[in-house]
Amino acid sequence: MLINPRSSEIPAVAHDRVYRTLRTRIMYGDIAPGQAMTLRGIGEEFEVSMTPAREAVRRLVAEGALSMSSSGRVSTPELSSERIEELAALRALIEVELASRALPRAHMALIERLQMINTSIAEQIARQDAVGYIRTNLEFHRTLYLRAQAPAMLAMAEQVWLQLGPTMRALYGRLRRKELPHFHRLIVAALKAGDEPGLRIAVRSDVTQGLKMLAR
Repeated sequence: MLINPRSSEIPAVAHDRVYRTLRTRIMYGDIAPGQAMTLRGIGEEFEVSMTPAREAVRRLVAEGALSMSSSGRVSTPELSSERIEELAALRALIEVELASRALPRAHMALIERLQMINTSIAEQIARQDAVGYIRTNLEFHRTLYLRAQAPAMLAMAEQVWLQLGPTMRALYGRLRRKELPHFHRLIVAALKAGDEPGLRIAVRSDVTQGLKMLAR
């Protein structure tokens, strides 16, 4: 008889596994805005009971990444223009401050790493891989912001990214990007020059420009 290796998984471990996997999918735009799911379907996909599935979803609902109806219908939210504008403003506030704090610690190895990530972003664009593009784009920002050594602030930025994940997928489809984001080059140039005002402008423009188009 075949034994499911996850059948004896501790519920807390199962819940965390479902939560982390769903969280990653949402943040990277692997789930479209308004896409419906069910607790039963989530449980079947991850081979867990309803309890871990429900607890994982509850955590994501609390983070604003999912919504759940009284009937158990789960979906990613379709954000209003006002909500998109609010989250874009949060990105501008938090991420500009993170970049500014990272600047004094922006050694050449960091700059080279950011340039490597930009190369990977270009590859995702060439493949028209929306999820890959969002993932590597956020990797670019996270890599820079880690140098700020401000974990609470970075956690706030990541929660905003999580809420925007499906919307970023919709934005990618509208932009149909064919080249590397212009502002990434400006961010790297500002880091090389130690130009804090230039860095602040480049980061603010990068994190808000596309979202403003969706909010119209």
